[in-house]
Amino acid sequence: MKTILIPTDFSDSAENAATYALHLARYMKTNIELCHAFLIPAEYALAGQAAFPAYDYSTLKAETSSHLSDLARKLDEESHAAASKYSFHPDIECQSEAGVISEMVAELVNEKQKQLVVLGMSGIGATVKFILGSSSRNLIEKGGFPLLLIPSGFVFNQIRKIAFATDLRVEDIEVLHSLAGFARYFDAEIVVVHVSDDRRQCNEHLKKEDEFLNDITAKVNYDKIFFRRINNARVGDGLDWLSEHGNIDMLVMIHRPLGFLDRMVKGSYTKKQADHIRIPLLVFPEGLNPVF
Repeated sequence: MKTILIPTDFSDSAENAATYALHLARYMKTNIELCHAFLIPAEYALAGQAAFPAYDYSTLKAETSSHLSDLARKLDEESHAAASKYSFHPDIECQSEAGVISEMVAELVNEKQKQLVVLGMSGIGATVKFILGSSSRNLIEKGGFPLLLIPSGFVFNQIRKIAFATDLRVEDIEVLHSLAGFARYFDAEIVVVHVSDDRRQCNEHLKKEDEFLNDITAKVNYDKIFFRRINNARVGDGLDWLSEHGNIDMLVMIHRPLGFLDRMVKGSYTKKQADHIRIPLLVFPEGLNPVF
């Protein structure tokens, strides 16, 4: 059975993301694994002074393993408390090792066929940050797996409507096919969203929309997919409006690696959305084969 992987730094935001993931696991009938990567402080010596004593590996391993066990126990209690609502009770495993979290996550995903990685965020606006710092941005930039980002304090209710942002590329159909597998667990609607302003609605662009929708009908076997065009000249502003007023429970985007020049000029729509979004953001890497 595939599992949901939950990296944690034991903060409130991380615990909230783990609780959200627990709800997902019960719907998806899959197990979950908590993981934490710790760094061993290096010993160093100042001029004329003794080296600063550092924790050894076994001490840090024991401490973090204990914290993971405590979180697992809390999640297990929450799961049993809701036994009348859910028929499935996920097993919870823990993994703690020295190293860098992005490398640990990548290794666990490849090794154990993780279906999804769920990560918490804290802050809104300019103060937003991933709970695990810059390493977590690497999970978006380099990760080859679906990554679900949960804003701090966001409480799972039910997933009824999922918005999928697209620029009508043919390769997005494969990601949509995978997303349909995810949506089936919740019997949720998928709203395929394209942001475009009136100046771009020429015959050629409208033809591209029609071809994209025809491809969806032919290649994606899910009867709850709808299309919505948002009239806005700026993609980011259009997605912001959708997140705030579209009555959606989750936004889905594809992260596309940019060249150096594009990164300097445009940045990444995905990472910009992650900087201030108030609803869960599911990020698929470009070219990912169906995983759900």
